[in-house]
Amino acid sequence: MENIEAILKKQRAFFATGKTRDLDFRLRQLDRLHKTIQRHEVEILEALKKDLNKSDYEGYMTEVGMVYEELRFVRKHLKRWARPKLVQTPVVQFPSVSRVYTEPYGAVLIMAPWNYPFQLALEPFIGSIAAGNCAVIKPSAYSPNTSKVIEQIIKDAFPASYAFVVQGGREANQSLLKEKFDFIFFTGSPGVGRVVMEAASQYLTPVCLELGGKSPCIVEETADLRLAAKRIVWGKFLNAGQTCVAPDYLLVQDTIQDELLGYIKRYIRQFYGEHPCMNPNYPRIVNEKHFNRLLSLMDCGEIIHGGGSHEESLRIEPTVLTQVSWDSPVMAEEIFGPIFPVITYHDLREAVTEINKRPKPLALYLFTNNKKQEQYVLKMVSHGGGCINDTIVHLATSHMPFGGVGESGMGSYHGKASYATFSHKKGVLKKSNLLDIPLRYPPYRKKLSLLKKIM
Repeated sequence: MENIEAILKKQRAFFATGKTRDLDFRLRQLDRLHKTIQRHEVEILEALKKDLNKSDYEGYMTEVGMVYEELRFVRKHLKRWARPKLVQTPVVQFPSVSRVYTEPYGAVLIMAPWNYPFQLALEPFIGSIAAGNCAVIKPSAYSPNTSKVIEQIIKDAFPASYAFVVQGGREANQSLLKEKFDFIFFTGSPGVGRVVMEAASQYLTPVCLELGGKSPCIVEETADLRLAAKRIVWGKFLNAGQTCVAPDYLLVQDTIQDELLGYIKRYIRQFYGEHPCMNPNYPRIVNEKHFNRLLSLMDCGEIIHGGGSHEESLRIEPTVLTQVSWDSPVMAEEIFGPIFPVITYHDLREAVTEINKRPKPLALYLFTNNKKQEQYVLKMVSHGGGCINDTIVHLATSHMPFGGVGESGMGSYHGKASYATFSHKKGVLKKSNLLDIPLRYPPYRKKLSLLKKIM
C-alpha cells in the first residue's frame, strides 16, 4: 500500500488543477464507475456470498442494484443540481444579484462498514464524485472479499490521484484519522462515530456520521396484522438482522399480541424454512465475536420461536423473545442480529414516552390504519426516518435524504442529499457599479429614520 500521506499529496495536487470541478468530467467519472461495476458484477456477488453468505438475489437487491439506481439518478439530475441558484436580495442591497454556488470540499475520506460492504462504500462515493471531490475509501476489514473487489474496481476505473482504496483494520483506521481530510463520511457504530468525530475536531474537519441505534417497530391494534407480520419479518431478518435500520424491537398493543406473533412465526417458517441454519440462502453472522455476543442476548426473555444456532457456519435462527422488560440487557444496545425482543403496551402514549426516554433512533416503523395515531407518532418521536406500514424501504430511494439524528447520526445522503453533503454552499452577492446608494456610509446623522423604513 502506498503511503497515505503521498496519496493525499497526489490528490490535493490533482484537485488543485480544477479538473474535478468540471461538470463533464464528473459525469464521465460516474459513467466510468457504472461500467466498471458492471464488468465486476459477478465478482461482487461472489464476494458478498463469501463474506456474509448473501444469495445473489439479496446481494443484488440490497447492494449492487441500489448502487446502479443511485448512479442513474445522480447522472440524470446532476446538471440541474450544479447550476448556481438565484436567490432574493434584500432591498437594502439594491442594486445587486445574489446566487448560491456549490463547490467541492477537496480530498474526502469515506469509511464504510461490513454489513452492506459494497453499497455503503459506493453510494457515498457517488456523492463525492458528483460534487467534484477526490476520495480515499476505507472498506471494512470484516468483509475482506468484498473489500478486495472494491479496491479492484477503483483501481480499474480511476488513478490514485483521484480515488484510492486503503485496506486494513483498526491500525489503518487510526492512521487515516490522523491525516487532515477536507471532509469525512463515516458509516458504523455510535462508539466508533465518537472516535471519528474527535479525530476530525483536531482539524475542524466537517463530518457526516451515519450511525445506528435501537429502531422501534410499533404495531397498533388497527393494523393489518397479517401484512404487518410479513413486512416486519422481511425487514428484521434481512441480512440476518445485520442492518442498521432493521426493526430492533417490537412494541405491540396488548390486545393483538398473540395474533401478531402467530403471523410472525408463520412467516419466519415460510421465508426461511423449519431449519433456517441449514438454509443455503440464509446469511451468516459476520464473525465469531458478534456470533457469541448475540447468543448471550438470548437469555434476556422467553424464546417463543427460533433460538437455535450453528457455530461452524456462524448462523443464528430468527429468534423471537417475549417476557422482555425495558431494563433487559437486550434492550441496552443495538442488537444487530436476528433476535427480536417483544414488549407489549396498552396505550400508544405509554409506548411513545418509553421511546423518548432513550436516544433518538435511526429509524421508526409504525403499523396502523388510524391516521390520528400516525400523526401523533410522527409529531412526538424524533427519528432519522422510517415507514408507515412497512420496514426498511424508506432508504431504498434516491428521492429522499437518509440519515440519523442525535446519537443515531448527523447529516444525510442519497440522491440530491449526497450531492449537498459532499458540497460546500457559498453565497455570492454581485453589486452593480452603476449606482451606489449613500445610505450605508457615515456620517449617519438623520439616516436612521429612513433605514427603519426599509429594514
